[in-house]
Amino acid sequence: MKRDIYSKLLDWKLSPRRKPLILKGARQVGKTYILTQFGENEYEKVAYFNFETTPSLNAFFEQNIDPHQIITNLSFQIGFDILSEKHLIIFDEIQNSNNALNSLKYFNEQANEYHITCAGSMLGLQLNKPKSFPVGKVNFLDLFPMSFNEFIRAIGKTKLFEYIDTIRSISPIPQPLHEELLSLLRIYYFIGGMPEAVGEYQSTNRFDHIRDIHQEILRSYEIDFTKHSKATDIPKIKQVWESIPDHLSKENKKFIFSAIHPSARAREYENAIQWLSIVGLIHKSYQISTPKYPLSAYVNKSNFKVFMLDIGLLGALTNLPMRVVLEDDKLFTEFKGALIENYVAQQLITHFKIDLHYWTSDGKAEVDFILPMEEILPLEAKAGINTKSRSLKTYNEKYSPKFMLRSTLRNLRQDGQILNVPLYALSQIKHLIL
Repeated sequence: MKRDIYSKLLDWKLSPRRKPLILKGARQVGKTYILTQFGENEYEKVAYFNFETTPSLNAFFEQNIDPHQIITNLSFQIGFDILSEKHLIIFDEIQNSNNALNSLKYFNEQANEYHITCAGSMLGLQLNKPKSFPVGKVNFLDLFPMSFNEFIRAIGKTKLFEYIDTIRSISPIPQPLHEELLSLLRIYYFIGGMPEAVGEYQSTNRFDHIRDIHQEILRSYEIDFTKHSKATDIPKIKQVWESIPDHLSKENKKFIFSAIHPSARAREYENAIQWLSIVGLIHKSYQISTPKYPLSAYVNKSNFKVFMLDIGLLGALTNLPMRVVLEDDKLFTEFKGALIENYVAQQLITHFKIDLHYWTSDGKAEVDFILPMEEILPLEAKAGINTKSRSLKTYNEKYSPKFMLRSTLRNLRQDGQILNVPLYALSQIKHLIL
């Protein structure tokens, strides 16, 4: 399956400022797959080393910090001479070896002719260990679950993918294309962007085992809770994780600690939320009081929302039936808003690599997302075709932005100051507002 990050990997390979690359991302978003695919396509050979399945590899990095000697030892391990420029080296699950992580500093300084990539789902935790982390000596890329655009390309809708990618003007999408994209969007709501789930649908064109795959992924995350966190934090991490659908289903979707447990306090659960954020399983969206640059200066850290990394996993965590999602059942009305807001958050992070923020006004109005583009833009997300938006009206009265955005099931159109971008075309926002 093609991933958008592939072009960034090519840029890294050709960059004169190339350093060892760390590909960050949650478990099972496809880090190893894309690095292996990249290596097989763009290099003569791939030298792959997994520090989780082969812990003995760590010995090569304990005995000697000379990168050339390390390469010699690894060549004996893999059975062929690892050549600079011609071979891609992959250090998978590198978080299991502090010494290997630290060696990236020496590769950068003494042997940067070798092309080294690393993957590790728990890597963020290592940032708390400055002695083992090569600060300033590595490049970073982030990998997320597949976006809607990547999804439709993966299942063979290449022409539709290309069509979305070329949207540059504010004119209606031809109705047959619009309706097909809406149909695919509902499918994506159910399947989400985890590569294994997408691959299952790609190969079978059926939904039978999608939820089984989701549940297996969720179980693997719960195993990580116990394997990679402090014993005292495990129950709290699990409580926060399981409470996310409940928070999102509330009208304002704000994370309220007492909803976890009546006596819960923020300080008791801060570490749990931080852990889930670091490993990429959740995204936090902070409330801002004033939409001005820099947004970080106007953040209220006490008020935030929590979104899951993937819309398909959110549905699985709530045991949302397939039929309800695909057929847009009327019983789905209440939670649909939560699902769509999580979808929008997921697409914005994937396409624009931005921190999430929302805006409220004295408890009377709330704008779902505040986007730091050429200027600061408010974005309202709606699950249906309803265009009424008291919040955008309030926002406009206070700040008079050049543009305001609404993302719904409606076709692409301009309604006065409000640009209505279909939910399937969020990737094109920047092109439409220029």
